[in-house]
Amino acid sequence: MTEILIQNADIIVTMDDDRQELVGADLLVRDRKIAQIGHGLTSRGEIHDAAGCVVTPGLVNTHHHLYQTLTRAVPGGQDALLFGWLRTLYPIWSRFGPEEMFISAQIGLAELALSGCTLSSDHLYLYPNGARLEDTIHAASELGLRFQPTRGAMSIGESDGGLPPDALVEAEQAILEDMIRVVDAYHDPSEGSMCRVGLAPCSPFSVSRDLMRDAALLARDKGVMLHTHLAENDEDIAYSEEQFGCRPGQYAEELGWTGSDVWHAHCVKLDGSEIDLFARSRTGVAHCPCSNCRLGSGIAPVRKMRDQGVHVGLGVDGSASNDSGNLIAEARQSMLLQRVANGADAMSAREALEIATRVGADVLNRPDCGRLMPGKRADIAIWDVRGIESAGSWDPAALLLAGPTRVKHLFVEGRQVVRDGQIVTIDLPKAIETQNRLASALAE
Repeated sequence: MTEILIQNADIIVTMDDDRQELVGADLLVRDRKIAQIGHGLTSRGEIHDAAGCVVTPGLVNTHHHLYQTLTRAVPGGQDALLFGWLRTLYPIWSRFGPEEMFISAQIGLAELALSGCTLSSDHLYLYPNGARLEDTIHAASELGLRFQPTRGAMSIGESDGGLPPDALVEAEQAILEDMIRVVDAYHDPSEGSMCRVGLAPCSPFSVSRDLMRDAALLARDKGVMLHTHLAENDEDIAYSEEQFGCRPGQYAEELGWTGSDVWHAHCVKLDGSEIDLFARSRTGVAHCPCSNCRLGSGIAPVRKMRDQGVHVGLGVDGSASNDSGNLIAEARQSMLLQRVANGADAMSAREALEIATRVGADVLNRPDCGRLMPGKRADIAIWDVRGIESAGSWDPAALLLAGPTRVKHLFVEGRQVVRDGQIVTIDLPKAIETQNRLASALAE
């Protein structure tokens, strides 16, 4: 039996069913789960003094393209809209292989960890030069983050009227066969799982109607989740109406892509009927505010979606369209954009933090994560609020208004991944050196 005691926290923001915030409290971890939260707790195990700190659940990232960490700030894509941005980057990504996929995922996940993230999904939809989904799974395992990779795919290339180059698309039968392979090999449905695999055709404009439908049938047969991009910008809506004769939400519903086992990225342009559909069907959304700003896609109707009961989690999206993977900063951006769109009282700092923790875990069907409660997994972020970012703050728990953007300590499944603001599970300087070498080679 192993124990970890986190003592004397200024505030523990539990995100439990009652949204309790406990002052001067302790948190006891036993055998990778939270055993007790209260005052005056004792342990003979490892003890961490959290005086001057705010303790929160680990943050949850519901949408990413980790392979893109190698292509930040690419000049040809810096000022482009979505489709032009993709056309700039596809030729670069076609040169990736297993090493690029592994190191890019590891750097991206390390960046997330330093921003307080303990659980991340990923959407990998291209597999050039022998790359496979397990390149990213191995990266997450070494680092120690809880991971929800999705086997994405593109099957309609330029010669068939699609957006991606033909070199980056796959035959649909091969896609389905590899989906079966990775689910059988790596998906762990158990409580406390460190890896759950989902199925994720890239988008309605890069795969066929048949593949969307077949992937949904396969996911239900295997008991895994479904993920894709939907209604990201005006170009996306126009494509759907021209090619399918309907809006994206209707297209998704017709193909079996709604339900509590489905979550869609972006959803910036959902209309009222589509929001109602998602609420009724319990379909989840991954909101990616920084990427939506970077690509000029718009402000997602998060306030309206939440008011109607849609589960909306938070995602940093790929680092080629965000250029950063800081999840706590993403939560602040989400809060600010809803205020821009709907007024200063549209979203509080605590609601945005709830979206980044508990609700994100719910979107990924992980009720064992995202909250600090006895019996839940020991995914814990500890934030030092004695620094300059919080100086003068009257409310340390309002981290998104005045607080650090780098975590002090981070625990995943009771294992320490960040200590005193530094990754301790991998040689991060060496990984960064490798990342920069690979990026330089790609830029030649």
